[in-house]
Amino acid sequence: MLKGGSVENSIHPPLVHQDVNNIDTPSPSLKEALKVWLSIGLLSFGGPAAQIALIHREVVDKRRWLGESQFLNALNFCMLLPGPEAMQLVTYMGWRLNGYLGGLIAGLLFVLPGALVILALAALYITLGDVAIVDALFLGVKATVVVIVIQALLRVAKKALISSVHKAIAVIAFVGLFFLNIPYPLIILGAAIVGAACLRQQADQEPIGNVHHSSPHSSHHSSLPS
Repeated sequence: MLKGGSVENSIHPPLVHQDVNNIDTPSPSLKEALKVWLSIGLLSFGGPAAQIALIHREVVDKRRWLGESQFLNALNFCMLLPGPEAMQLVTYMGWRLNGYLGGLIAGLLFVLPGALVILALAALYITLGDVAIVDALFLGVKATVVVIVIQALLRVAKKALISSVHKAIAVIAFVGLFFLNIPYPLIILGAAIVGAACLRQQADQEPIGNVHHSSPHSSHHSSLPS
């Protein structure tokens, strides 16, 4: 993720981030960002979908530290990597805003609170698992998590599915995963092929004269921002 081949830029990313919506936002201080990563780590229940929705609300919607296109590009890239995409996403954002130290802190604060909560809940369940009130508590948590995931799905879908092609790919992927049991990597590969074909077709249809009139910042939004 070096920018322009400079190690210095990779340690201290730019202090202003520009989105396609022309939103310029100064980077937060490390102390300010630390509070947000800690709150996300403490509140990120419900699995990756709910966690990603929480990250989006705190970083993009509420504080505008990153633009919408930067968030979606980073999310798409993290979902192609092995491992938990929510943790990868928050680690990338920490690096993007405050360098290597920011990325390390963001990743640790995202994981540690949840790990401690899981240990506490596991101890509680082992000790009092047969008590009716504890069973009711965990049943309520399960029901709440389902609602959080559905809300997260709708929130991300409104931001990401911006054309009929996107919506068609999402529907086909859903059918392939849940009804046809197609392996997840094949779904990703198929979506990538369709996306590349659509992008190439769009480039072929665009007049040659318009190629050189794009925004100087457009290259930062066609791939993972760095």
